[in-house]
Amino acid sequence: MLNEQEVISRVMRITDLKKEISKAIIGQDEVINQVILAMLSGGNVLLEGVPGLGKTQLIKTLSSACNLPFSRIQFTPDMMPADVTGTDLIIKKDGQNTFQFQPGPIFASFVLADEINRATPKTQSALLEAMQEHTVTVGNTTYNLEEPFMVLATQNPIENEGTYPLPEAQLDRFIFKIQVDFPTLQELKSIVSVNVTNREVQINPVITKEDIIGLKTIVKDIPMADAVMDYAMRIVVATHPESEGSSDFAKKYISVGASPRAALAIVNTSKARAITMGRFNVSYEDVDAVAFPALRHRITPSFEAMADNVKADDIVKYILQNTTK
Repeated sequence: MLNEQEVISRVMRITDLKKEISKAIIGQDEVINQVILAMLSGGNVLLEGVPGLGKTQLIKTLSSACNLPFSRIQFTPDMMPADVTGTDLIIKKDGQNTFQFQPGPIFASFVLADEINRATPKTQSALLEAMQEHTVTVGNTTYNLEEPFMVLATQNPIENEGTYPLPEAQLDRFIFKIQVDFPTLQELKSIVSVNVTNREVQINPVITKEDIIGLKTIVKDIPMADAVMDYAMRIVVATHPESEGSSDFAKKYISVGASPRAALAIVNTSKARAITMGRFNVSYEDVDAVAFPALRHRITPSFEAMADNVKADDIVKYILQNTTK
């Protein structure tokens, strides 16, 4: 059991982590915050944005700042599941042929699944067990992944050519879907200035494996008042058009609502946000702040929504505005 001083010390490491990442990632403060919230909640992240916005660099920088093993999987249409999980190889020893497991790139603390929607659904599904259970099964043997473990996947907008939509079951295993937007004019100027000079950004380890595991334990122990919990649950229920008392807006624009994993995501990440804000209790503001990344990929808009150009974020915004606190 950590004492109060140890708790405060580890919470302060989060601020150090943000500062270190910001040395290499200009702007994108909200994206950095949300990735850290997902890490403290033990979840996986899907980052969506057009190529060249620094998604890969963000993940590599996070790994360096945490001083934990990092691997990159560049997804392509010809990739097979064994390229992700690893496979049994036949090894000849003492005149006998034996099987020896060769771990794949999934065996790391931070796994970058780059352009995940360029792989076929069969290969995408190879990540499902690892993302949910933190285990990998090859043949008849199950291997445990070392903690902390996190998949950070990048995705190009589905309108781009050569992409495959992620299955709903896989999308649901991402605690957050984070939108990475194009930088502002000033941010773009700073990015160019850094990259056209010889100045090299040095990322120093500022948080340990033990700190991360300890912080995840602290997050779980953060209290959440019944009123705030009920508010979070009402938000999730409001995404279901078939639920009792659902709004006409939901009935018109939502085809499928969020799963129970969405409720878990909101609760866990709102607790993590409270910690990063220096509080040891969850507020309504925490719930509102995490609702967008926790719900946008778990809501399936209806045909009417697509026809009226109503996006998932528009639906979440309406629900937040019309759910009583």
